[in-house]
Amino acid sequence: MYQLFYYPGNASMAPHFLLEELGVEYQLMLVDRKTQAQKSAEYLKLNPTGRIPTLVDTQGGSDLVVFESSAICLHLLDKHPDSQLIPDLEDPLRSKFYQWLMYLNNTVQAELMIYFYPDKHTLDASGAQAIASRQEQRLTEMFVLLDSELANKKYLLGDQFTVCDLFLFMLADWADGFSRAPMSMKNLSRTLKLVAQRPSIVQAYKNEGRSLKLYQ
Repeated sequence: MYQLFYYPGNASMAPHFLLEELGVEYQLMLVDRKTQAQKSAEYLKLNPTGRIPTLVDTQGGSDLVVFESSAICLHLLDKHPDSQLIPDLEDPLRSKFYQWLMYLNNTVQAELMIYFYPDKHTLDASGAQAIASRQEQRLTEMFVLLDSELANKKYLLGDQFTVCDLFLFMLADWADGFSRAPMSMKNLSRTLKLVAQRPSIVQAYKNEGRSLKLYQ
């Protein structure tokens, strides 16, 4: 049994998608950001960073707590090695899987955090908007790179759907408000629409009370 501490539309999306893909038993535990529940003493006992998501794995006799989206996903992939959502160890694409997962998590997601919270990156409150504007430019370049990578490809690793595509979908969704949104890019749009049709995505969005209309 797994417990995923989440908030709709947050970085918990990718692990939520993955739990649905795996078809395992899990429980969603809402962490209400509107009341700063992620900073509560109770939540901080689970995740001292005060961030979302957190996974509690109750299998094996004792609770194992894992935080950070990519770490949670890798943990779940290790627990369910027959998922086919990561290339086999002997497959050269395994290294490409790590490359794109790290790029999405460590580069694109990290840069998106600066875009959404520019005030945390300056002591000059009047400069926050300039930071956000520059970040949008930088991030658009990253999505252009991803769009180019998807030329003549179904998914980031070719024909094999992987957790990388779940991360890509989550981050592209966050960037929907950009002047040049991912859905305006030819190859990204095709892949995102394809991913949006997966039962796991449909169910996760239903669970979170969100709409997939953008991808229809």
